[in-house]
Amino acid sequence: MKYLNLGCGNRYHPDWTNINFTSTGKGVIAHNLKHGIPFADASFDVVYHSHVLEHLTKTEAESLITECYRVLRPQGILRVVVPDLEEIARMYLHSLEQVNHGLSEWADNYEWMLLEMYDQTVRNQSGGEMMIFLSRSNLSNQEFVIKRCGVEVKNIILAAQKATTATQPVPDSNFKNILKHIYRFLRYSDYRYQAILKLILKPADKAALNIGRFRQGGEIHQWMYDHYSLSVLLGNCGLEKIIPRTADESYITNWTSFNLDTETDGSIYKPDSLYMEAVKPDRMI
Repeated sequence: MKYLNLGCGNRYHPDWTNINFTSTGKGVIAHNLKHGIPFADASFDVVYHSHVLEHLTKTEAESLITECYRVLRPQGILRVVVPDLEEIARMYLHSLEQVNHGLSEWADNYEWMLLEMYDQTVRNQSGGEMMIFLSRSNLSNQEFVIKRCGVEVKNIILAAQKATTATQPVPDSNFKNILKHIYRFLRYSDYRYQAILKLILKPADKAALNIGRFRQGGEIHQWMYDHYSLSVLLGNCGLEKIIPRTADESYITNWTSFNLDTETDGSIYKPDSLYMEAVKPDRMI
């Protein structure tokens, strides 16, 4: 069996071919998936990607699924994991109902659900309002947030708690900073370009440029999916036997042994996810 993991980030397995936009470890291939998948037709038995599709526009997402279809062998399996828009919306409405009934202990849960819905779409800087929320020293609904979003959010909360008690590093002297800037200006053309832009652009133009660059950098959610819309996308690209899954259910033999959607202790990596699988038919479209 040949396995392909697209946009793997830091979650990859040595039995798989792992591709990410930048290399994140030994054997991880750096490749921009907006430019297609760099393998021949019918190369893989399984293609998997998790929390990648929502970072692409609808047109780019359709192109990626079409590419997944192309590199799959007949009867090959595609597994797609995205944030579950329907479940997020349902929990938002439930939280709203609770605060409307005067249950003040649900106020922070309601605020978090709003952030889940909107923050990664509208933010103009890395981490956005979510990071500010998770860095609170008195985070009252920590258990709720971790239960929804899993180990990634748990690690952010723990890191923020450690940062508040850590000793701050002694800053470099002004002279050392000046030398660093001079070296980078002479050594790196991109650094020179950025420095010149800072000199010639007005503050408002610089701010707009920084926001534009950030929003094109890959962190932003460009679209969201529920069970129905993702099923339609997969079907339109020629796949069949489309079925929702859980983190530990799959057409893929021994799926949980790879620990891509689950942890070694059996817990779920991203509990707020929608898991969908589909199969490439024997007939070609």
